[in-house]
Amino acid sequence: MPISSIAIGTPAEASSPDALKAALAEFISMLIFVFAGEGAGMAFGKLTDGGAATPAGLISASIAHAFALFVAVSVGANISGGHVNPAVTFGLFVGGHISFLRSVVYWIAQCLGSVVACLLLKFATGGLETSAFALSSGVGEWNAVVFEIVMTFGLVYTVYATAVDPKKGDLGIIAPLAIGFIVGANILAGGAFDGASMNPAVSFGPAVVSWTWNSHWVYWLGPFVGAGIAALVYEIIFIGSNTHEPLTTVDY
Repeated sequence: MPISSIAIGTPAEASSPDALKAALAEFISMLIFVFAGEGAGMAFGKLTDGGAATPAGLISASIAHAFALFVAVSVGANISGGHVNPAVTFGLFVGGHISFLRSVVYWIAQCLGSVVACLLLKFATGGLETSAFALSSGVGEWNAVVFEIVMTFGLVYTVYATAVDPKKGDLGIIAPLAIGFIVGANILAGGAFDGASMNPAVSFGPAVVSWTWNSHWVYWLGPFVGAGIAALVYEIIFIGSNTHEPLTTVDY
């Protein structure tokens, strides 16, 4: 059971050189991801005179986030695990793969990376607004929570299947690509309704820089719930039991 593997950790562990290096890797990966993803949206809006909220703008956002996340996960994978998302970190905590105190260090680094990326974008663009995530007309807060739960479930389930599962084998090589693809696909599915965050830090940076907090809690509750459910499902059903018969020696 993953619950029995959950660890609080120690302050010494959370402040060790290894943990601090991992936190720096998460900070840099998040900065790369948010700068490219948020920047692509700002660039499209500038080129179309504010027309980012269009089908073409949604596709642009999907592609930019998919590519940027692929790179951000890849460059951080060997140092921090390439979480690049507080919800992913939470899902791994629920599964017993990271301690709580080390998770807190990751969360701080991820949120700071997002804020710094948005500040850099605002400065580099001459003061253009880094728009905070918002609900579309007709979409209630609890509707958006369900969207975020389902989309983040898909994301964290993909992380477990391609990067965490000890049976992944060579599939681990394409984990960053699969993770980027599921985020891009989810943006196409939910972007027109609530922005399709799936990542509390990605929502946090623009909210801080623009100081816009309307319905911000949605982008924390939904991803954390979705990540926790995905972790429990994958750990209990697929990792916690043998899901396939190994080949006998006569088969090779």
